[in-house]
Amino acid sequence: MTSLPWLDPDQLWFPPAEEALDDPDGLLALGGDLSTARLKLAYRNGIFPWYSDDQPILWWSPNPRCVLFPEEIHVSRSLRRTLNQQRFRVTTDQIFGRIIRLCASTRAEGTWITEDMIDSYADLHRQGVAHSIEVWNQRGELAGGMYGLAIGQCFFGESMFSLETNSSKVLMVHLAHQLNDWGYRIMDCQVESHHLLTMGARSIPRPEFLSILRSCVDRKPQQTDWTFRWQWPGPEV
Repeated sequence: MTSLPWLDPDQLWFPPAEEALDDPDGLLALGGDLSTARLKLAYRNGIFPWYSDDQPILWWSPNPRCVLFPEEIHVSRSLRRTLNQQRFRVTTDQIFGRIIRLCASTRAEGTWITEDMIDSYADLHRQGVAHSIEVWNQRGELAGGMYGLAIGQCFFGESMFSLETNSSKVLMVHLAHQLNDWGYRIMDCQVESHHLLTMGARSIPRPEFLSILRSCVDRKPQQTDWTFRWQWPGPEV
């Protein structure tokens, strides 16, 4: 770890993501800060922070990279039945602060979402870069949620939680269809999980991910106000 670049908080830069270590996979640099300028620069270059309170800030760019191309979202037969029942309603940017704190507190294995990170992503939310997606049940109670960053035609999913069965899957379907309608090319999922793979995500080599990122991170999507309008079409489809 001592051979890794140590970032000066007063100098805004990152080493190329291609220089990340193989072991541990993707570790690229240490230090720096969580200013909104640095965070935006990181995501634009395929880098994200992930660390715990007792560590310096660690910056990562794993290889391979788990991504979801919005048009590839997979809806299983059982999930289709859940969507047809219209048990959930999906909104955006209603309670960002509550969503990010629930992402931190509902993880049984602990969290990397420190208080400093919560503050920084809240600043990004105020700038219109970070967004929350909320899932509500028929009683109007929160059933699940996610937060992430939208930069150009790329959405960077950060964390998700589910308080009711299938709420996170319903969220993913709505998010993918809305991103596709808006002209987003890719959703970054960082590292793969069984849940993501069953929804249509897949892992691609880091060079391919960076190439896609560089081609679309400076291109505007068709809509930028982040108001969800897509609705599940119903059982006839």
